Amino acid sequence: MNPAIKIALVDDEILFRKGISFLLQREENIDVLFEASNGEELISQLNNNEIKPDIIIMDLKMPVLNGVEATKIIRKSFPEIKIIALTSYDTKSFIANMIQVGAVAYLIKNTTPKDLILTINEVAAKGFYYNENVLKTIQETIVSPKNSRGGLETNFLSPREIEILQLICQQKTTAEIAELLFLSPRTIEGHRNNLLLKTESRNIAGLVVYAIQNELADLTI
Repeated sequence: MNPAIKIALVDDEILFRKGISFLLQREENIDVLFEASNGEELISQLNNNEIKPDIIIMDLKMPVLNGVEATKIIRKSFPEIKIIALTSYDTKSFIANMIQVGAVAYLIKNTTPKDLILTINEVAAKGFYYNENVLKTIQETIVSPKNSRGGLETNFLSPREIEILQLICQQKTTAEIAELLFLSPRTIEGHRNNLLLKTESRNIAGLVVYAIQNELADLTI
């Protein structure tokens, strides 16, 4: 049995935060490590707790230190921790900003409990999870025609790396990619690490943006 997914919740709305905590604690494979009411409190808990969360569920608009600034700090100090934005803001600018600073998923607060739990499990398994709305925003906002490089800088990727990159963009797990390509999961991990290095992406979510920007992948889920 896989170890429980360790979660930290960050939201200044206490009732909402407690509701999410109650919901998640009912899941056998999820463990809520701690809660925080703003980004500063979150950073303090991360620095003081020996056990770190695998995933932080982060609100955007909070006092003292907001979710965007907190995400920037976490990406530098705790790069292994994945951040899911959970907010009431669904404008393209907010979505694009959070993805660019390092969020690996973006959910609106009126999402269903089922979708929240699905997103947590997908992020734990694959490193990111973008729904159709977020992928569309990436295409329209982050990857604009003026920013698109049209594949001109992708000749340093091998055909196998491009193939694996396209499968990552289809949100397939390492195990699923390995099975499809008749390779070992360890080999797939090696290719994935090479892709991160070659494209200078900070995480798997960054690879997806890179692939779309260079027209290497379709926006399919």
